Amino acid sequence: MTLPLIVFALESESRGLFAPHRVLHTGVGKVNAAHALTKAIDAERPGVVINLGSAGSAVHAAGSVVACTAFVQRDMDVTPLGFAPHATPFDATPVPLVYGHPVPGLPEATCGTGDRFETAHTGGGYDIVDMEAFALALVCQREDVPFACLKYISDGADGAAAQDWGKALEDGAAKLRAALGDFLRAFPI
Repeated sequence: MTLPLIVFALESESRGLFAPHRVLHTGVGKVNAAHALTKAIDAERPGVVINLGSAGSAVHAAGSVVACTAFVQRDMDVTPLGFAPHATPFDATPVPLVYGHPVPGLPEATCGTGDRFETAHTGGGYDIVDMEAFALALVCQREDVPFACLKYISDGADGAAAQDWGKALEDGAAKLRAALGDFLRAFPI
């Protein structure tokens, strides 16, 4: 039996609540996430990668958990050269990248990943914002590893986001632990 790999950006998001699972903390941002996950997959191929963490949203209520099933790079903008919003030039990755497992009982979301903490989200083809999920989904797709992404909505991706995010992490870890249990019961590895 191949064990799942639980992936967070930061230890402050997991709060030590996910033992005995194999947990990877990647660090913040797309580059750190892609690098750490690629190394982990090369070292011991997991049966599924499950990204857990916090996200902001002006659409989904703070305190809720959503299952991300589609991903865009919200900070990839080469539209002046004629490319579609969020598309990487000369790359065949579809926009959005649809590579997340839906989870019964959780609303589905499209995640806009970027290397900037969002405090003024107003749309753009995605309903939550984070800083790692697109990179993780892309690595899993390219490595042919199943992927699920469950995000705790910590803030409204607005002017109070920085303040709200830090306060929400403890509640987020507990709710993500419960959602992970539901996921693993519904889809045993």
